[in-house]
Amino acid sequence: MKASPRTRWRGGRGPQKSLDLRARNRDGTLRKKRGPKPDPRRRDPHHVSRPEISARYPVHVVLRTRPEVGNLRRWHAYRAIRRAIALCSARHDYRVVHASIQSNHLHLLVEADDKRALARGMQGFAICAAKRLNRELRRAGGEVFPFRYHATPVTNPTQARNAIAYILNNWRRHRADLHAPFRIDPFSSGFAFHGWRDAHDEAPRTVPLPVVRATSWLLTDGWKRAGPIDTHEIPGPDPIP
Repeated sequence: MKASPRTRWRGGRGPQKSLDLRARNRDGTLRKKRGPKPDPRRRDPHHVSRPEISARYPVHVVLRTRPEVGNLRRWHAYRAIRRAIALCSARHDYRVVHASIQSNHLHLLVEADDKRALARGMQGFAICAAKRLNRELRRAGGEVFPFRYHATPVTNPTQARNAIAYILNNWRRHRADLHAPFRIDPFSSGFAFHGWRDAHDEAPRTVPLPVVRATSWLLTDGWKRAGPIDTHEIPGPDPIP
């Protein structure tokens, strides 16, 4: 059977080619993308839509600093962060319940009424902490928290128990407790936590972090269903069970 002119015409052209719609310069070369180049060492979350937040569930937040800021486990930096937490305690829709300061990042366990309250609360805390860190460390301004904070909702007793242990004992995970003459991290809110299994009579090494009392069931009574927390416990790689 003889092919029709339409069939012969299609067969002669071959498969259809896709169009290259990438932006180009006047000379035809590809235009470079605007903005900063992606950092291969990036460990923080990308700009994706955050999940909704319920007042029933606390949130474990991690906030990282720039290398230029230096080690946060110094008393100058401690004073700056303590002041930022104190200012956040005046809010009624955002509360810092537990906190710990590590060398280049912060761990916060917060309660927020909703997604908007968490975003506004973290924004206010980051701005306040950045200004006071620059002042205390005698930095001439500059960015302190270059990435978005990482937020993990805590939704069950096991996760709540692990999150508390992970934050308050995080210095043991980073081996900052070596040769320390005390059991509780002085750069944390561990002295304000009354749920330690091993009773202690240690006095705070400095003015304690001004965290507020928890109001959610998971942080008041729910976490106890998953077992007690020891001051010598070394947290695992992830607070999520």
